Amino acid sequence: MLADIVLEGGGVKGIALVGALSYAESVNYRWNAIAGTSAGAMVGALAAAGYTGAELHKIMCELDFNLFRDPTFLGRVRFIGPLISIGVNLGLYAGDDFEEWLRAMLAAKGIHTFGDLKIHDRQNPAIRYKLQVIASDLSRGRMLVLPGDLRQYGLDPDTMDVARAVRMSAGIPYFYEPVVLRYGRLRLQKSYIVDGGLLSNYPVWIFDCPPSRAPRWPTFGLRLSEPNSWQPHVINGPVSLFTALFSTMMEAHDARAIKESNAVRTIRIDTLGVSTVDFDISAEQREALYQSGYNAARRFFAAWDFKWYKAKYRRQKRKADNLSLVR
Repeated sequence: MLADIVLEGGGVKGIALVGALSYAESVNYRWNAIAGTSAGAMVGALAAAGYTGAELHKIMCELDFNLFRDPTFLGRVRFIGPLISIGVNLGLYAGDDFEEWLRAMLAAKGIHTFGDLKIHDRQNPAIRYKLQVIASDLSRGRMLVLPGDLRQYGLDPDTMDVARAVRMSAGIPYFYEPVVLRYGRLRLQKSYIVDGGLLSNYPVWIFDCPPSRAPRWPTFGLRLSEPNSWQPHVINGPVSLFTALFSTMMEAHDARAIKESNAVRTIRIDTLGVSTVDFDISAEQREALYQSGYNAARRFFAAWDFKWYKAKYRRQKRKADNLSLVR
């Protein structure tokens, strides 16, 4: 069965996304197109490259997330290095190790640029690539859907490095250095690109066809649900203030945008209290997150009915369109 899939961001919690993908794969779903933000972009890129659920499970069980805490050159200075790094490099960590790791993983499947992930969908020509990555351009103050939005900068989407796009999407502000995108005739113009979660951590709308047309196959969303999200943030210093600020930016706007028609196609996964940057996560916690995603997908698909979804949420819109034409 063919479907599109959208993966929410969530750092280390992305392990749970793999569990949900694995179950969907076990009931014969395969992906026409995949979109993701931050950790969702990373898992989505690997899935788009051809990694199976079993392979992704193995990767996540063995991956040392601490490899992704690579200090900048200035950050290696004892005691005051982190403060200098934030002031000069605009981030605690460089993010280079993460990007190189992902680049090697994609290369192992023969994927380098978005040109390697091109698809030809005549009925929906806007979807030209199997993978769509969400990032935020701080300089222009806008959300980017990569690689397509590179055309706004006069750049060729086909030639964009997939690992670099995911690195942009996963660039948590102040945690990682922003990625500088240079463009213009002499590449003198530049934009600072950071985590897509600032503007849309859960872009479940991205593959939707016009309201007047029934979808040919479903779009599912994988959403990482915090067990204590209803509780207020405890703020007692600059670090906790930043954590609360970033969490609010990532979650509040998407939460309001998830109307009923989107909620019914969303697989909500309990993240068991694991934090976004818990890089010291234990083997037991990894497996628990994986199983949480797997079980959430199993419960969802046991009740999912695509014909019912189309009849309830698409037919009404077509009728409304027809009535407006009559009037």
